[in-house]
Amino acid sequence: MGKLGVSLVLPVLLCAHMLAEDMPVVTEAMVRNINSRSQWKASLDWVGDMTIAQARHRLLSSLPAYVSSLPTADIDQSSVAPSSFDSRDEWQGCVGPIRDQGKCGSCWAFAATTVLADRFCIQQAVHVILSPQWLVSCDTTDSGCGGGNMADVWGYMSQMGVPADACDPYTSGLTNQNGQCDASCPLFYTAQTVSQLPGPSAMQAALQQGGPIHTHFQVYQDFMSYSSGVYTYTTGNMLGWHAVRVVGWGYQQGANFWIVANSWGQRWGMDGFFWIAFGQCQFDVGAIAGNAGTIYKPE
Repeated sequence: MGKLGVSLVLPVLLCAHMLAEDMPVVTEAMVRNINSRSQWKASLDWVGDMTIAQARHRLLSSLPAYVSSLPTADIDQSSVAPSSFDSRDEWQGCVGPIRDQGKCGSCWAFAATTVLADRFCIQQAVHVILSPQWLVSCDTTDSGCGGGNMADVWGYMSQMGVPADACDPYTSGLTNQNGQCDASCPLFYTAQTVSQLPGPSAMQAALQQGGPIHTHFQVYQDFMSYSSGVYTYTTGNMLGWHAVRVVGWGYQQGANFWIVANSWGQRWGMDGFFWIAFGQCQFDVGAIAGNAGTIYKPE
């Protein structure tokens, strides 16, 4: 399957200077600095003594993060968005659990499968947990633990679909290997009407009308220590890009923030979720929404 086209390519690794890969990604001094300067809270509880190299394993590697030339979403943006919205409250029981990608740059696969699974529940009343392992092992338009991009993975799910997690459970988080594409699964779930969301207003409208959405953003060293509050960049170098599932937004102390499900387990952040201010780290650039499509049995 060919790529769906690219209108802008953003380099994945943009560092102010080269970092020693074996140095801690966050130090106690950095945490003290963040907590003295920022409205969000930092902690070493999750990140511990993780090195720069280990942190990069959880992000996208040298592949670029594409902002695709997908069609712009045909979505009504005329109504004024409320001050807050949370898919977990709007469609109770349909926003799937926080997962853990482990030592593999498979955030792109987790964001895509969790968003599509949530939308199957919201749009078709189909409850399923979809398999990120299938995408890591079988989606050759992307690079498994080496990274992926939104246009390609949603294109793959539109054309080929993805099976349930129970058929092809996740293992790459322990091995940092893509694994073999050899599972035989009875059902595949596809996406349809995949489109890009140009900016916060379109993202808000898509969330209200269809459920969680998929985006990428820049990750700096300080983000690895996030514990609670509304994240804004404070200190450290850029490590790479990260793909996540956006479930809503809120308003606090005069500023809007996104409510986001991460894929680093429930011990990270606020039970696996985080808040990030609008406009931070290119979070609002190039988000994607795709609707639940058909379910088919392979021949």
